[in-house]
Amino acid sequence: MLNIQLFTFNAFEENTYLLINEKRECWIIDPGMYGKQEESLLINYIVENNLTPKAIINTHAHIDHIFGVNALQERFTIPFGIHIKELEVLKYAAGSASLFGFSFEQVPRPDFYIKEGELLSVGEDMLQVYFTPGHSVGSISFYYPKGGWVISGDVLFSGSVGRTDLPGGNFDTLKDSIRNQLLTLPGETIVYPGHGPATTVQNESLNNPFLQ
Repeated sequence: MLNIQLFTFNAFEENTYLLINEKRECWIIDPGMYGKQEESLLINYIVENNLTPKAIINTHAHIDHIFGVNALQERFTIPFGIHIKELEVLKYAAGSASLFGFSFEQVPRPDFYIKEGELLSVGEDMLQVYFTPGHSVGSISFYYPKGGWVISGDVLFSGSVGRTDLPGGNFDTLKDSIRNQLLTLPGETIVYPGHGPATTVQNESLNNPFLQ
């Protein structure tokens, strides 16, 4: 059974998740640590809790979700995976960081690609990978039926949806992704978003103003 540990990092208040199994292995989703203090916070948590990092798996590659990739790879020598369509986003990461006033000299390179529709192995557990573009061209979401939750990245938020004014964004595509992928999950499914508090599929289906 996978347990979730949440951290919130950087000026964008981005949610970084650790998935931890019974063997104390962990997978890091969307590491957004910016600066030595935030990097130390996550790394120290991993070390002090005797966790063994296995991989970094990202919902997408916008800068606030990849700031911490290099620090984790340098410390733990673990692979970094994204959807192949996010390569275009990575190409412009340094420029995007500069536009927002951040320094980001070394953009991480993916070590493997995560395919939609596949079962992604996290130790003895499996995540279902949903292709959910619209916020970004290669956005994916991770669904864990056994735990009754989905990590949606910046696709679906509590009472809102991801912005679509960035390169590769499209509002109609985003709505289709949410309606045809995420809202088809059981209503009690917990949605862990890339920013803000958790919600449920049922709550967003009934109350999210962007989906009515």
